[in-house]
Amino acid sequence: MKIALLRVGVDSGSRGIQGPLFANGDFEFIPIPDDRMLDTRTYGNTKGRCGRLFTDFFPQGQRSKMANQPIHVDPEFDTFTYGDPTPPKRGLRKLERGDLLVFYAGLEGFGWTSAPGLYLIGYFEVGMAGLANTFTPAQISTHFSQNFHVRHSSLFAKQVNDLVLVKGGDGSRLFQKAHLFSETLTAVNKPPLKVISTAMRGHFGHFKNRYSFQRSPTRWVDPTYVHSAANFVKALP
Repeated sequence: MKIALLRVGVDSGSRGIQGPLFANGDFEFIPIPDDRMLDTRTYGNTKGRCGRLFTDFFPQGQRSKMANQPIHVDPEFDTFTYGDPTPPKRGLRKLERGDLLVFYAGLEGFGWTSAPGLYLIGYFEVGMAGLANTFTPAQISTHFSQNFHVRHSSLFAKQVNDLVLVKGGDGSRLFQKAHLFSETLTAVNKPPLKVISTAMRGHFGHFKNRYSFQRSPTRWVDPTYVHSAANFVKALP
């Protein structure tokens, strides 16, 4: 078994906000912007699972600007697909049936005070993964039709040789509650740095002492911690 950890969702590096974390531990997963302006789904016409438009979570002064901004819904948790054509994500093609792709996101208290942090938000129990050009048209249509990169045929045609697609199978889910994954390190004359928390290292390992997850590429759990991490993640509410 293999486990990959991947940061997803809107954050301070994309549109200047963190995803909303509610006082009861619930959260909203807000997608990044679709800067290609391809999708009909926007922050202003799309509601999250709590029933509020995504624009409601932006500062008041940004809401009218963001209302017509299309969104890049990836990963999507309706049919559990993820796609990415960029070289840093190429390693995800090695995921196999039964492996886990675990997602974390930057969240901050909404309607109450809670400092920004990195939180585990869900996972795919992998059903299949690979480069898009290794799947048949029937497989693409059956398993990946709701993925952002597949929904837009012109984009898919451009990316097909580089696009990694991952399909989540049975057991895949978006958590109901967010689970804090990080702690913040501070040092004189340096910006705060989010690293995997001491508690989470007990489940996921030490990543060869590369603790920073602030703007991290795909991270792979050491094989000696894979079963510990899998049992922990699957038990989360």
